[in-house]
Amino acid sequence: MKVLMVLTSHDQLGNTGLKTGFWLEELAAPYYTFKEAGVEIVLASPKGGQPPLDPKSNEPANQTDMTRRFELDAEATAQLAATVRLDQITQADFDAVFYPGGHGPLWDLAEDRNSIALIEAFIAAGKPAALVCHAPGVLRHVKATDGKPLVDGKKVTGFANSEEAAVGLTDIVPFLVEDELKSKGGVYSKGEDWASHVVTDGLLITGQNPASSSSAAAILIKHPALAAK
Repeated sequence: MKVLMVLTSHDQLGNTGLKTGFWLEELAAPYYTFKEAGVEIVLASPKGGQPPLDPKSNEPANQTDMTRRFELDAEATAQLAATVRLDQITQADFDAVFYPGGHGPLWDLAEDRNSIALIEAFIAAGKPAALVCHAPGVLRHVKATDGKPLVDGKKVTGFANSEEAAVGLTDIVPFLVEDELKSKGGVYSKGEDWASHVVTDGLLITGQNPASSSSAAAILIKHPALAAK
């Protein structure tokens, strides 16, 4: 089985002058879930090369066994430093796609035509897509084969308004993930703030927050569409 993981290339937190990027746990936990299942992983980003890490995701309070393992893993960090440029990726080479979050994707991947087309291609080909935390916001312009928003009528989750308020960025982000999913017709649900909550509807798997990332990866690789892989 071969899984594509798509990371942000955006490092500016609005006009605050602060840095953002991808959230380390949301890369590291799924990465090892995939590795331990024998899955081949390819990392990609819009600009290619080293994606920006949200510095808050590596503060002591946010570190986990998986983030520490990743940072000490020379093979993993080398792979991260050399992500493939997104416009060089085709869905035909992969069985599934996984999007880690962090605030960065709200600025670049949500509007990136290559990302939008890639997700549409995976779904049209009957291949599952998983997105966690802020990454479900990347679906805002993605269409189903019938031309409607992909999330229209589908059960979904993503970073909750209450969680965004808790980190003090409600007025900084370009849009709120929960509100955006609802506005596109998504049947949104949430669990407790910061607790794992993963929702599956057909080929679409969404996780609410960092704690949901490992479970979302485990669900992805056991998806019925991948049963023969």
